[in-house]
Amino acid sequence: MITEKRKQFLIFFVPSMIVLALTIIYPLLYSLVISFFSTTLKSNGIGSFVGFQNFINAFKDEYFLKSAWNTLIFTVLVVVFEFLFGLFVAVLLNRIVYGKKLFFTIIIIPMMITPVAVGLIWRLLLHPDLGIVNYFLSLLGIEGQAWLGDAKWAMMTVILVDIWHQLPFMILLLLAGLVSLPTEPYEAADIDGASRLQSFWNITLPLMKQAMIAAILFRVITSIKTYDLIYVLTKGGPGTTTEVISYHIYKQAYTFLETGYSSALSYLLLFVVFIFSIIFIKVSRGKAKQ
Repeated sequence: MITEKRKQFLIFFVPSMIVLALTIIYPLLYSLVISFFSTTLKSNGIGSFVGFQNFINAFKDEYFLKSAWNTLIFTVLVVVFEFLFGLFVAVLLNRIVYGKKLFFTIIIIPMMITPVAVGLIWRLLLHPDLGIVNYFLSLLGIEGQAWLGDAKWAMMTVILVDIWHQLPFMILLLLAGLVSLPTEPYEAADIDGASRLQSFWNITLPLMKQAMIAAILFRVITSIKTYDLIYVLTKGGPGTTTEVISYHIYKQAYTFLETGYSSALSYLLLFVVFIFSIIFIKVSRGKAKQ
């Protein structure tokens, strides 16, 4: 006879596992299998078995290596600027007594907008002829630029748009760490006559170390996977100037129809994200134990 607990288990657990298997496990396993085959959407079946050739070809593909380099530049610059400016704003907000709700409301607005909407908004703002950015520059006597169409400006423009969108998340993470700091070390520092800069350097930064590492690792993981913003803003252009790994994988799968090769590239990206995820989990657990 089925007990009440077993009945609840069957009702809630089994359907959720079926949905999980159909939406996550099956696609992962299928893409892993076809990554070892010369599969294309133009041919019937999964093609011939090529072993690790798709993975080997990835490191011979100059466009993939270029996209990997672009991803590295994008990730490093985005994370560094977001961290530095986010820490600065978080420290200021932590000291503010009045008007915190107003500042929080203003800061989190960009984070609440979806990346696709952010891309569309900034495409309009940065339009070389109709955009308001070039209009304001013309009022100052500065010549406007084709921000998304010029190879000299495209990558930096995409980076700045991503910083604008994701900075609030970094601020909130760091601010949460600042709020949780104990007050006793600061009181002792005040008694000893330490300045605010000395307190920040000798107390705040050491105590915030784990929170800062976790915030940086989390943003590294999400930056590596950036796709939608690139797709809406530049589609990897001009040329391959802003083509990151995730968009390169998309092109291989849905433009060139190379599903086997794109699956191999996806697993290479998954491996990188997995490594950073392991680091993130270890850092988080280490913080929890302290």
